[in-house]
Amino acid sequence: MDDQLPPPMPDPVDVPAKPAPSAAPAAVDPALALLAQEFLRDRRAERRWRVFFRLMWLGVAGFLVYGLWAQGKHVATTAAPHTALVEVRGEIASDSEASAELLLSALRDAFKDEHAAAVVLRINSPGGSPVQAGILYDEITRLKKLHGKKVYAVVEEICASGAYYIAAAADEIYVDKASLVGSIGVLMDGFGFTGVMEKIGVERRLLTAGENKGMLDPFSPLPAKQRAFAQSMLDQIHQQFIAVVREGRGKRLKETPEMFSGLFWNGEEAVKMGLADDFGNLDYVAREIVKAEDVLDYTPRDNVAERLAKRFGAAIGSGAVKALREMSPIR
Repeated sequence: MDDQLPPPMPDPVDVPAKPAPSAAPAAVDPALALLAQEFLRDRRAERRWRVFFRLMWLGVAGFLVYGLWAQGKHVATTAAPHTALVEVRGEIASDSEASAELLLSALRDAFKDEHAAAVVLRINSPGGSPVQAGILYDEITRLKKLHGKKVYAVVEEICASGAYYIAAAADEIYVDKASLVGSIGVLMDGFGFTGVMEKIGVERRLLTAGENKGMLDPFSPLPAKQRAFAQSMLDQIHQQFIAVVREGRGKRLKETPEMFSGLFWNGEEAVKMGLADDFGNLDYVAREIVKAEDVLDYTPRDNVAERLAKRFGAAIGSGAVKALREMSPIR
């Protein structure tokens, strides 16, 4: 019976299941991918520039602070006898290197230094503000009496108008034979456009509270009364100038009718007229007159940091002034 039984069934073999086909990746829009790359690139560049500008401004601020701090340390101290030098260069004005504010600090330092045998003003200026020149003249006169030191003026190219006003405070004035000296006078200049306005048909509409508020307006006629008033003011300032020259030069002055007319002369003629004392430069005066050959410069220098600071300040100030003027035309 066993022979009639069917043979045993083989064990089932595990057949590995075929993996289900994976889903195809979604297609990416090339334009979108490019946009994302550009965005990331711009963000990185923006971050780098932001860091760069922050570091740059930090460096500029540090440079300005250091420059302004170093500005007050322009004079190297010395214990040896020396000639103190203060230079008067360029236009004499409140916003120039030859302003009273800058030069007075240098003059005071020079006079206070007990090792400074004398003070020399080296002048190369066509003049400028009579107010600034007057402040310097008065202070030099005061410091001379206070410290008992001599002051010498040394003229290079030109010492005219307000520059000569300052030089008159010196005990002696030295020039080169070809220096230009003098121009003892006062001027006020401007332009008048009334004739041009009439030709092109433009009318000036100027409203003032006060009869003379618009005096010297270049777009309005100049009445005889206002002209006479301005002339009398100039004449008065001229007389102040003449008095200062006479006080400073004393009996050395050989006055002529043209001396106070605004003319200027070369150094040779200036010595003959008593406007100057002798010929000589800085080295000659320090060596032969002061007897202290070493020269120490007390002149304040307008360094790069200070010029940058002034530019920033001027930009902010001009913006504020413009805003105020736009708020109201009345002034």
